[in-house]
Amino acid sequence: MFRIALQEKRGKEIERGLTLVGPHRDDLILSVRGLPVKGYASHGESWSIALALRLASAELLRAESPAGDPVLILDDVFAELDADRRQRLAALTVGYEQVVVTAAVEEDIPEELHRHVVRIDAGTISDDRADREDDDRDSAPVDERKNGAVDE
Repeated sequence: MFRIALQEKRGKEIERGLTLVGPHRDDLILSVRGLPVKGYASHGESWSIALALRLASAELLRAESPAGDPVLILDDVFAELDADRRQRLAALTVGYEQVVVTAAVEEDIPEELHRHVVRIDAGTISDDRADREDDDRDSAPVDERKNGAVDE
């Protein structure tokens, strides 16, 4: 059946430059408390469901990929979630090798995801890790700063 649908749509797909048939074009009907998400879920519930689908695919990749964890990109998602959902999302993602988080409001990001912060403010990029290394060098004993190691 799928093969027939592909053959029937091939001309139109070539003409339009996109695929018209396949699982990526199927509608997925999700429900919360027996009601369809589309039209009944709150904004926070809708975001939570979208994130749950993404995290499920990340978990599948994590379990099956010999290359290791996928890189998670959380682009300003914390602004859309309440405090409880933020904490639960952070708990689910903190164990991944690389999690890239963007946020307009830094306070929206749970603390456990603050391992390495790069800030962009009015076109200026600052790296808190570099700032910490500068502070560590400034506070190191004189012998460490001179030789890179403590003289014995």
